[in-house]
Amino acid sequence: MQIADKKIVLIHYTLKNLDDEVMDSSEGAEPLAYLHGTGSIVPGLEKELAGKKAGDKVNVEVSPEEGYGELNPELIQEVDRAAFEGVDNIEVGMRFMAQTAWGQQPVVVTAVTDESVIVDGNHPLADQTLKFDVEIVEVRDATEEELEHGHAHGEGGHHH
Repeated sequence: MQIADKKIVLIHYTLKNLDDEVMDSSEGAEPLAYLHGTGSIVPGLEKELAGKKAGDKVNVEVSPEEGYGELNPELIQEVDRAAFEGVDNIEVGMRFMAQTAWGQQPVVVTAVTDESVIVDGNHPLADQTLKFDVEIVEVRDATEEELEHGHAHGEGGHHH
């Protein structure tokens, strides 16, 4: 069975940056399960997996535009330190949930001064070319419930 929209796909993957540093991997864990055609994985990888079948191995390089996007300077903001009321020690690398016009947004602290904190709401892998090594483990039809919920259930997927 080939990978196509409305199919559940189980993959093992290793994600590397252009310096071949491993950024993420399913090695030693259950394969990742996703519903193809729903944007559950980055668009560039989903596009390259279409038409493949169980047992296939692929190496895919995904541009920022088809990965986690270009760096958006509007998502980097200086915030008054008073906005972090109740947090005594703010350090670079700390993560917070910020309330924005679009709802909750994860941000990471990139700089701290006595008066302000610089936060970045871009995805940590934004503006990076991604290298995926993928092995397709299984391809199957999605159940009606999976189609209704918009994601894979069971092994490697969502558990209700």
